[in-house]
Amino acid sequence: MTIRIAVIGAGVMGADHARIVAEDLPGASLQLVCDMDEARARTVADTFGALDISTDPEGVAARKDVDAIIVASPDATHAPLSKACIAAGKRVLCEKPLSQASANCIAVMEAEQKSGAKFVQLGFMRRYDRSYEEIKRALADGRLGRPLIMHNFHRNVETPAADFTGAMAITNSAPHEFDVVRYVLSTEYASISAFQPKRSDARVAPVFMVLETVDGQLVNIEINNNAAYGYDVRAELIGERGTVAMNNVAYTRIDSALTQSTSYDSDWRTRYADAYRRQNRDFLRFVMTGEFPATAANCWDGYCAAIVAEAGVKALHEGRRVPVQMIAKPEFYA
Repeated sequence: MTIRIAVIGAGVMGADHARIVAEDLPGASLQLVCDMDEARARTVADTFGALDISTDPEGVAARKDVDAIIVASPDATHAPLSKACIAAGKRVLCEKPLSQASANCIAVMEAEQKSGAKFVQLGFMRRYDRSYEEIKRALADGRLGRPLIMHNFHRNVETPAADFTGAMAITNSAPHEFDVVRYVLSTEYASISAFQPKRSDARVAPVFMVLETVDGQLVNIEINNNAAYGYDVRAELIGERGTVAMNNVAYTRIDSALTQSTSYDSDWRTRYADAYRRQNRDFLRFVMTGEFPATAANCWDGYCAAIVAEAGVKALHEGRRVPVQMIAKPEFYA
């Protein structure tokens, strides 16, 4: 049986997902590419051999020649398109965020619970990155003892848009850290504080967050969207008996003229290429078997990231520690 997959969104992420479906997912075929820009949809479809294109995202879920959907369209479309997929009985891999508004995440959860089955896998792909996998394993194996502190930084060359703000760093960039730290530590957050230093220019300054977990651990997260030197994501987990730290991924080193150097990527695509492949393979198994992947993020995880981000923006604007107040976790997501 071949699973016919539609990709909604033909931008950078959508094109990458289309490539993975076409080249790295045995048992799947790229059925169509959908984008409001017909020319862009056609370019991606032709590049990766999709059978059809569409400019009607809502209509894609209802098509009988589509078995599953990957949503990589703009953030504001994620929640409504996820609900459309649930209504059509089609499983969906939705890029993060499920929504930047926690209320919208709750609405998607309610639709999924009403359906009686899980349909939405959320694209927090760092769960599939081998670095985080090894950090989580070191903790589970007992080599670190009780976890105490987790340091994290997430740096980009420059902001993706001229109007990017510190609040957007929290709602757009930091959710990856919010989610993967929850996943590694198997905990929830109790509070968040957020700070920004002052730059010498008009560019958005780094955002530095301190979170407390319900289990009494401390987590700090630096989001620096104008780091200039390269794309760089790392983490260190400190326990009572040891620490584990993530290395920069560099495949080569140059020794020349009395110096030694390694390079950085310009964005996330090379760094997380394997994680995306592993995530998408899990999604294909989910579609085929109906069993939600143990590693994957679900709608509850999307809600958790959104509610923490909302508290983080409030903490940044008000200059104070803000409690993270979540609804009770539905038994459906236990």
